Amino acid sequence: MNVIRTASLLLLAIALSACAAKPARDSAPASVSVAPAAAEPASNVDASTPAVATDAAAGSATATGVAADAVDGTASTTAAGTDTPPTGAEDDFAALYGGPAPSADGAEPGRSPYDPWEGFNRRVHAFNNVVDRAVARPLATAYTHVVPRFARTGVTNFFSNLRAPVTITNQLLQGRPGDAWDSLGRFVMNSTLGIGGLFDPASRALVPRRSEDFGQTLGAWGWRSSRFVELPFFGPRTVRDVFGLAGDIPLSPIRTIEDDKLRIGLQGLQLVDMRSQLMALDDIRDSAVDEYALTRDAWLQRRNYQIQNDLRGKRERGRNDDDDAPIPVDAMPMPNWGN
Repeated sequence: MNVIRTASLLLLAIALSACAAKPARDSAPASVSVAPAAAEPASNVDASTPAVATDAAAGSATATGVAADAVDGTASTTAAGTDTPPTGAEDDFAALYGGPAPSADGAEPGRSPYDPWEGFNRRVHAFNNVVDRAVARPLATAYTHVVPRFARTGVTNFFSNLRAPVTITNQLLQGRPGDAWDSLGRFVMNSTLGIGGLFDPASRALVPRRSEDFGQTLGAWGWRSSRFVELPFFGPRTVRDVFGLAGDIPLSPIRTIEDDKLRIGLQGLQLVDMRSQLMALDDIRDSAVDEYALTRDAWLQRRNYQIQNDLRGKRERGRNDDDDAPIPVDAMPMPNWGN
């Protein structure tokens, strides 16, 4: 028995030596799937085959067939589950929105984490577009054709000046007393020398122009990422900005006007003025393949930029803010429940 056992061990050793002498394509054990290098595409996985199990050393055809099936299954599984590493642009997208970037062909990997209510949002967006094309755009077009440019500039300056209390309060809440002081000086100068804000002498005096709301304050406090939602009439928002509306309502000067006709008239004029400033984008929106996605992504990028800009130092922020904030709560005609 010892002789037979010794002979068997020698034959097994010779067989193993013969297998080891063959140029194996991969040395990984069969029980371990071989993952390609991060820089290699998934199509190269088929070229790498795990080593045959040790049972194949005995020359069993059945064991070889099972190992081959296992190899094919492992290769297909590895090829299907392997993704190329994210690019710098994809990393930036994920940092901005908190989710994966769209694939190379433009298709999103499942539902976007920042727009989980896309079906609802698209229906609201379609409704807002109907209102815009039937009411807002014709009014804005007539407004630009009838009212001279200098008068439209005065209207824009007037409503921008009325936003000062909201801006000043939110700058203080964000811990930016220096900016709040600049905004207060700008408000006083334009309200007096600028005849109620119709003119803008503060800009000629190089006083910085800022625009803040409570949604930006919540972002500066730490609520960076928020789900996208589109509201009827108000347009694009995030959940964070919906809560921000509640913080801005008590600070709105227009909403303190008790005369409903005067208040609603001013709010309507402000909406028409704001819509007239967006007419330059109508051609881009009308020619977009997916106008909803274009509006959503452009708005979110701009909104996140505004919040990130608030976190910078005073010198790094620049002198003026762009007037790309969402529709302010004081511009939307709403019941004045406080009166």
